[in-house]
Amino acid sequence: MEKDSDSTVTSIDENTENFCDNPTRDILAEGIIGLFKPTVDHIDERVRATIAAQTDLSQQLDSLSKRLKEIEELQGAIPDFNEKVKKLINVKHKVTVITNVLQASQDRLNELHRLIDKEQLRRKALLDSDSSAVAQ
Repeated sequence: MEKDSDSTVTSIDENTENFCDNPTRDILAEGIIGLFKPTVDHIDERVRATIAAQTDLSQQLDSLSKRLKEIEELQGAIPDFNEKVKKLINVKHKVTVITNVLQASQDRLNELHRLIDKEQLRRKALLDSDSSAVAQ
C-alpha cells in the first residue's frame, strides 16, 4: 500500500507560482479581454451619445415647458392644455430617470475600462519581469 505522502494532489499555495506563470492562462485572458474590449468600447460610445441626447432632450423639454406656461398665462386656464403640460412634465421625469440609469451604466463601463487597463498593466509587468528573469 502506498503512503499518503506519495499523493500528487497539491495545495493551492504550492501552485501559486505556476498559476502566475501559466502562458495558456495568459493567452486565454488576453483573448477574453480582446473579445470583450471592443464591445465594451462600443457600448461606452453609445451610452455617451445617448446621455448627450437625453441631456439635449431634457433641455428642450424645459424650454418647451416654459413656453407653454407663458402661453397658458397669456391665454388663461385651458383644461386640455393643462393636461398636455402635465404629460410633458411626466415625460421629462421619465427622461431624467433614463438619464440616471444611463449614467449608472456609464459609471459601470468606466469601472470595467479601469479594471481592463489595470489587468493589462499587471500582465505587462509580469511579462517584463519574466523576460528579464529569462535574460539573466
